[in-house]
Amino acid sequence: MLEGWRAIHNAIIPTHPLSADDVAERATRHRLTVARAGGALVGNATLRPPRSPDQVATVIVRILPAYRRNGHGTEYLQAELARARADGAERIETVVLVSHEAGLAFAHRHGFVEHDRYLLDGDLVPYADLHLPAGADTGADGGADSEAGLSR
Repeated sequence: MLEGWRAIHNAIIPTHPLSADDVAERATRHRLTVARAGGALVGNATLRPPRSPDQVATVIVRILPAYRRNGHGTEYLQAELARARADGAERIETVVLVSHEAGLAFAHRHGFVEHDRYLLDGDLVPYADLHLPAGADTGADGGADSEAGLSR
């Protein structure tokens, strides 16, 4: 599972590839999952659990390009948001590589609002931090959201 998670991360975030050791370490701190549709690996997610005192959780969903706009991302995001809320999250954030225009558009369609941009040491492409305002509707995705049929 971790190797599949890593392959998807590195395909979508080529500016910051992770080694197997990097992913194994992250798995000790975060909930890492992969999603399949019809047996094919279609995406991965990271849930950084809520942290005190403000109970902020970070939910990051990545879907491989060949599987986008079929409802997979929305279904996966909904499941990860529910998990974050069940874990006690009072605020939910996400992170998107700014050059990943489809990822930013997905986040905006699902109600996320950008509040920061930053560069990691040595990187040339910034990341955007976004959050869900209280009461945001996260279900919109251009009508392609029913029947995605993911397994996690």
